[in-house]
Amino acid sequence: MPEIRDCPAPDPHPAGPTRYAVPPGAVDTHAHVIGLPPAYPLVAERSYTPPAAPAEAYLAMLDATGMAHGVLVQVSVHGTDNRLMLETLRANRQRLRGIAVIPLDLREGELATLKEAGVTGLRLNVLFGGGVGLDKLERYGALAREMGWHLQFLLDARDLPGIVGTLSRLPVPLVFDHMGHMPTSAGVEHPGFQALLGMVRDGAYVKLSGAFRVSVAGPPYADTISFARALNDAGPDRCLWGSDWPHVAAWNGPPKLPVLLDLLADWVPDEDRRRKLFVDNPKGLYEF
Repeated sequence: MPEIRDCPAPDPHPAGPTRYAVPPGAVDTHAHVIGLPPAYPLVAERSYTPPAAPAEAYLAMLDATGMAHGVLVQVSVHGTDNRLMLETLRANRQRLRGIAVIPLDLREGELATLKEAGVTGLRLNVLFGGGVGLDKLERYGALAREMGWHLQFLLDARDLPGIVGTLSRLPVPLVFDHMGHMPTSAGVEHPGFQALLGMVRDGAYVKLSGAFRVSVAGPPYADTISFARALNDAGPDRCLWGSDWPHVAAWNGPPKLPVLLDLLADWVPDEDRRRKLFVDNPKGLYEF
């Protein structure tokens, strides 16, 4: 059994960008809250053990980076136990929305509870322990359609060519995490990244996030610029930004939020497009 490593805590001093002003109404569409046992158990099949990331620290990070709103994504180490995320959503109903990870056999009342708390989508994670895989895609698509939700995918874009047809037939909006979560060394011409570009052109959303996860060059992550620009050109109305706080499994040390935010000056140089990414695009998708 592979070793479960302890991952470092996030930078304790979050701050906003230095190269531009975050527009009013900005949304951080990707972050996590994390609890610790015994109150919030961690799944045995996880690939890392994180420190706690409580709601208070998360909200302080939003304030420090100039974010009016936030979207919490159920973290893999809590599996399908969404309790901490739901507690945080309920306490901040106007400011936050959530993306849940659930089994397919939830009762109607449990689904209604998720929606009432502010859940607007489901995440299918095929990379890390604790997530839900792709083997039941059509059933998740039908459930999401029934609930008025979208489906969010954490996958490696290099695997997309084999499943793009199946994904394209799903009856709900699709969102892809972290620019496709493939290393920049694969290149923008990789068939998987080209498949992702095609899906964004056809209507899928993509998160311009996770630079520290896909970069092979390291800070300031200049090797991600061509990927982000290609995605933004493919769908300027469907790009989103996410901090990915608290930056779990950042084995080379946690990234600095000002560095991640400053990248947007290179990723999306046009101010009007940046406003779309921060404000207009997420406002519609997450129902703020």
